[in-house]
Amino acid sequence: MQLFPRPDSARQRQAETSSTGAVRRLRKSPLRKTGVVAAAAAVVLALSACGGGAAPQSADGTVELRFSWWGSDKRAQLTQAAIDAFEAENPKIKIKPEYGDWSGYWDKLATQVAANDAPDIIQMDEKYITEYSSRGALLDLSKYEIDTSKLDEAALNAGKSEDGLTGIAAGINAATIIANPAVFQAAGVPLPDDKTWTWEDFERIAAEVTAKSPKGSYGAAAYGTDEASLGVWLRQNGKSLYTSDGKLGFEPGDIAEWWAFLKQLSENKAVPSASEVVEAEAAPLDQSGLATGKNGLAFWWSNQLPALEKAAGTELQILRFPSKTGKAADTQLWYKASQFWSASSRTKHPEETAQFINFLANNEKAGEALLADRGVYPNSDVRAAIESKLTPADIKVVKFIDQIKEELGEAPAPPPKGAGAIQEIVKRYTSEVLFNRLSTDEAGKKAHDEMKSAISS
Repeated sequence: MQLFPRPDSARQRQAETSSTGAVRRLRKSPLRKTGVVAAAAAVVLALSACGGGAAPQSADGTVELRFSWWGSDKRAQLTQAAIDAFEAENPKIKIKPEYGDWSGYWDKLATQVAANDAPDIIQMDEKYITEYSSRGALLDLSKYEIDTSKLDEAALNAGKSEDGLTGIAAGINAATIIANPAVFQAAGVPLPDDKTWTWEDFERIAAEVTAKSPKGSYGAAAYGTDEASLGVWLRQNGKSLYTSDGKLGFEPGDIAEWWAFLKQLSENKAVPSASEVVEAEAAPLDQSGLATGKNGLAFWWSNQLPALEKAAGTELQILRFPSKTGKAADTQLWYKASQFWSASSRTKHPEETAQFINFLANNEKAGEALLADRGVYPNSDVRAAIESKLTPADIKVVKFIDQIKEELGEAPAPPPKGAGAIQEIVKRYTSEVLFNRLSTDEAGKKAHDEMKSAISS
């Protein structure tokens, strides 16, 4: 199954944290040499003589702002409720929603930016924020009246770069392992202590669940189809996925070791076989191994717990990643911005745009509308104010995020330009390794070369 898939729907959960579809579309594009995003943003710079994309102010002083996001129908309903709350307080500002699923979002946005028709407010992803920011397509929000005093520091810093504050975190989450206690109970194996377990414990426990499962369940799902788990592994070994100057922060041998451990897990039947991994990756969320009881453990983002519990029809448990030392403080997790609120640098109404983003980030009414749909609310005051309105599953996520606060490692460097292609590369070479078409060393060298080329092009 895909590591860290999307929570919103069967198709979207695979897309938001997977750049596979986007990468394939980029390759079909005539702009593929530099990527649609980079090329489109470059065109924006050439269109400097043109005006912004927003409609001019009406005769009665009303301003219309366009607001684009990706997500499920439920997200659209919740976001519309937040829009309604804002418009009730600001009758002279009207918000026009534009939304769809992830699969077409980035191509559409790139086209809009190239045509100087970008929405005023843009839901942005960490894979592409550097791409857009570095080309001057996003507004520096630090120049406008947006209160950031109650935002978690790590989440706030994720939207900063040398181009300014180009994104305000819409939600935060963390890389986790989610357990299905029913699978463990059926196998007669106790759940691991996530404050003390090591990777060796992970292998032993997962293999034991597989061996003792009366229903043929595997102890764990395989990692390797998302760069997030690679990032955790590298951080625990003193490396990083990226460096602050936009380069790879590891060597071919580092990723080869990561794949070598995955092969060991597969050989010991701690995780499914290669063919089963490929088959599971294409499954929708409600048919994922964790939801159907085929896996006892699986790698997901924390904010995906509610959707998984609903699909599984049973309570699930969030666990920290294992560490090399068995100490929670050495797990090297971090707060990830699930999405950002960004703004077009070409908007004709930057003050009003910032006013709306400030509302989304800091107003309790926005929090009551959005709840935990985009992850745990980054504003600590809003988070506390809306906790009583959250579902039990969402409260679990909030508590986990709070529990690991003192254990977090240094925030990782933001993905550089071209990083949208990395996940496709990781996933492809994971398959090559699992099917024994390449050795781990060969895959490490080839993957590293491709990744290096992707972020330097």
